[in-house]
Amino acid sequence: MSIEFGWWDKSPETGKFQVNVSIHGGNVEWTRKQGHHSSWEPHAPTQEDWDRLIGEAERRVPRRLISPKQFAEIKHLREQAG
Repeated sequence: MSIEFGWWDKSPETGKFQVNVSIHGGNVEWTRKQGHHSSWEPHAPTQEDWDRLIGEAERRVPRRLISPKQFAEIKHLREQAG
């Protein structure tokens, strides 16, 4: 089962952009999109991005949108990424 997360972020260099994270089968794919008419491109996650992903996932567990096992997998992926 694939899990998707997304949010908007701002950078002083590039401005406002949308971040999308897709987790499927132990693989995590980070993409970003800036503007309405641009395409999705790979995104190198920062420590703040990982913190935001963990926070978003943490909020979904009590609402049963993801299982505790899936949340543990996301935390494990973060540890692997360093």
